[in-house]
Amino acid sequence: MLDQLTNLVKQYAGDAVVNNPAVPNEKNDAVINEASNSIADGLQNAFSSGNAQDILNMFSGKQDVANSPVTQNISGGVIQNLMDKFGLDQSAASGVANNLVPNVMQGMVNKTNDPNDSSFDIQGIFNNLSGGSTSGFNMQALLNKLKGVGLDKDNDGDVDMQDLMKLVQGGGGGILDRVKGMFN
Repeated sequence: MLDQLTNLVKQYAGDAVVNNPAVPNEKNDAVINEASNSIADGLQNAFSSGNAQDILNMFSGKQDVANSPVTQNISGGVIQNLMDKFGLDQSAASGVANNLVPNVMQGMVNKTNDPNDSSFDIQGIFNNLSGGSTSGFNMQALLNKLKGVGLDKDNDGDVDMQDLMKLVQGGGGGILDRVKGMFN
């Protein structure tokens, strides 16, 4: 996963790192690698701290990626590491992290949810974060439940009372239609 993550960071590193005058050109690769490691460590810390639900909410679209607690915590870690390891001041480190981390996390979410892109998948991410202990769980099925896949009967992007009513009442395949069909 780290190789795919590093490639994603490189994809978004243009303005945040490479074209940033606060980051010396000779340190671009090291800053990119540090950002990649910090993002991976931040996801690992979120998972091991019991915040798997926050990670799933982010990947399911139930939480805005840029404003999620996971992304915010990862950004804080990137800022601190850039200050400690590269001597960037808080403003420069914040500029790098705030331009890079939300974009990378959104890119990761987009790739995970794109059926035509296999570079990231939710099962692989959680297996990596858990050291393989989630390999017996179908994380994609869990993510689909969180997204409401198959349950959003009115196609409005959420699962709510209107969906339940359509499911029960029918109108071409609901529970009541099925029960009626048994007695005809």
